[in-house]
Amino acid sequence: QVQLVESGGGLVQAGDSLRLSCAASGRTYSSWAMGWFRQAPGKERQFVAHITWRTGDTYYADSVKGRFTISRDNDKNTAYLQLNSLKPEDTAVYYCAETSSYYNLHRVESYENWGQGTQVTVSS
Repeated sequence: QVQLVESGGGLVQAGDSLRLSCAASGRTYSSWAMGWFRQAPGKERQFVAHITWRTGDTYYADSVKGRFTISRDNDKNTAYLQLNSLKPEDTAVYYCAETSSYYNLHRVESYENWGQGTQVTVSS
């Protein structure tokens, strides 16, 4: 089991930046990738980005490409999501998740463990 704790959400204005963190603990040696997802009220959970621990390969949803950056610090077992040029439509609860799977890392069902979520609210 891997435990995940997110931090860094908040209330910002359009155009501002935030940095989210996700600290992993427990059986992290079995983890292959970390993903960030978000869920707005009344909507399904949506893929944002993922990164692999070993190689650092990244992949982004089209809606955030060029504005968000995912990174990781293997020594700290922590993944980050840098959110720049925020828009009101980025408002959501952001979740990090981890998986030992190599495949379909853009899909919610591919992830085994989830954090509690952190609220990001962007005002216009």
